[in-house]
Amino acid sequence: MAEETEHMARRFQGLDTWGTTEMLEALWGGQSRAVAACLPALPSLSPAVDAAVERLSRGEGRLVYAGAGSSGVLAALDALELGPTFDWPTSRLGVLMAGGLDLTRGFDGGAEDDEEAGREKARAAELGPEDVVLGVSASGHSAFTVGVLDVARSRDALTVALVCRARSALAKVAAYEVVVATGAEVIAGSTRLGAGTAQKVMLNLFSTSVMAGLGHVFDNLMVDVRPENAKLRQRCVAMVSRLAKVDEARAAAALTIHGSVKRAVLGLAGLDEARTDAVLTRAGGNLRRALAALTSEEADPS
Repeated sequence: MAEETEHMARRFQGLDTWGTTEMLEALWGGQSRAVAACLPALPSLSPAVDAAVERLSRGEGRLVYAGAGSSGVLAALDALELGPTFDWPTSRLGVLMAGGLDLTRGFDGGAEDDEEAGREKARAAELGPEDVVLGVSASGHSAFTVGVLDVARSRDALTVALVCRARSALAKVAAYEVVVATGAEVIAGSTRLGAGTAQKVMLNLFSTSVMAGLGHVFDNLMVDVRPENAKLRQRCVAMVSRLAKVDEARAAAALTIHGSVKRAVLGLAGLDEARTDAVLTRAGGNLRRALAALTSEEADPS
């Protein structure tokens, strides 16, 4: 039987007496095992990604993260990165975290045990059938997170549990269970270590794959990145140059005129503003589909 995150592994007893290098090697080993544990979980993550893409492509559904403590912070971090990286709208994003996040006082440790608070937050968020709710908990027994997912499921939202322990309470209220069996922590029960690393990896994999499935990635380019600084503006110019096969001067000019990578590429393909809007709308914002539609029209102008 695999060790659980709370297990006090005998091999790490006396850790506080070890030399610094020896201690660092033990901690590094725990991180390495956590990353390795993600690979066997990919077959269960894949259908959750596919289901999330299908659900979110229907209309204006939201991607909602729920968690407590370190798991909640990691979930919030993943959520906050979606706007700048993929231009995911704030209106389609939610973070339900036990006790909220106040950096002046740290975590509210007791908030994790308040299932009713989770239910209240879920009800206040008015979760529904178009939404995807991802609950993150190392043990899978965060009462707050269980409360959120239980209400979400009762309202026909798509529910996903990301946990480090099989057959947990959170898994019972989720349509999809993704278990990353990270095992005992080097420091017993400190799930900010191995479990936290695995959760960060899996959150990255989940959200990036979902965004790619929704058309926010073309080839391996983040074509919806928000050009909020000089580095990102130059990245957008380089993407337009590559995709439209023009020099960077023309790409920069097109970006100035059209305002985004996708619109600039279509503009350089000869589309005016109105037709660019129409083609992108029909393609659901997916640049690859939009370009394919143009190619089809050129092949069959009738």
